Amino acid sequence: QKKFVESGGGLVQPGGSLRLSCAVSGIEFTLTNMAWYRQTPGNRREWVAIITYGSRRRDYRDSVKDRFTISRDNAKNAVYLEMNSLKPEDTAVYYCNEQNVYDDVWGQGTQVTVSS
Repeated sequence: QKKFVESGGGLVQPGGSLRLSCAVSGIEFTLTNMAWYRQTPGNRREWVAIITYGSRRRDYRDSVKDRFTISRDNAKNAVYLEMNSLKPEDTAVYYCNEQNVYDDVWGQGTQVTVSS
């Protein structure tokens, strides 16, 4: 059974940094493109960053380009999101999952709050 456990969120001032981690189990991780998503109350979950299974390609939504970096460690079945120059509009619950989600299985997410 697939499982995603996100961690690393918290309260940070604008301009600050955080590093999110996600432990993944129950999937063929080394063959799966992975992604980070985020969601704010009343809004749909949106993708933030994607990384291919071999880390050769990474894509970012425009609003986080040049500030966020996605990475993975296939030996540890883990995905990471380094977030720099954080803005209040980055405030959300962040989730990791496969790039293509067909079964609506999600972890609990990790809350990121950017506020002074």
